[in-house]
Amino acid sequence: MPVAKPQAMLADKGYDGDDVRSRLLMKGILPIIPPKSNRKQTIECDFKRYKDRNRIERMFNRLKQFRRIATRYDKTAKSYLGFLCLAAAKLWLPYFVNRT
Repeated sequence: MPVAKPQAMLADKGYDGDDVRSRLLMKGILPIIPPKSNRKQTIECDFKRYKDRNRIERMFNRLKQFRRIATRYDKTAKSYLGFLCLAAAKLWLPYFVNRT
């Protein structure tokens, strides 16, 4: 199944560089990166959209609480993806069950 082209990239200040920004823009991807404090040329950042990055980081943190995922016990990519799907379902189910 083909993956859709990303519209934006949410990244932290470590990726705030002119080279990274220009490469993303040339590919049609909007960089949402807050500027470093020592940047000479100020660049605007959509902080409302940047807040979504925190949700993504929290999701990865919750998935890595499963030791098998964090240490990559599985030898093949297929079995790793299978357990990743199981872990995601286990995290998702409490929010889905008994909500009316």
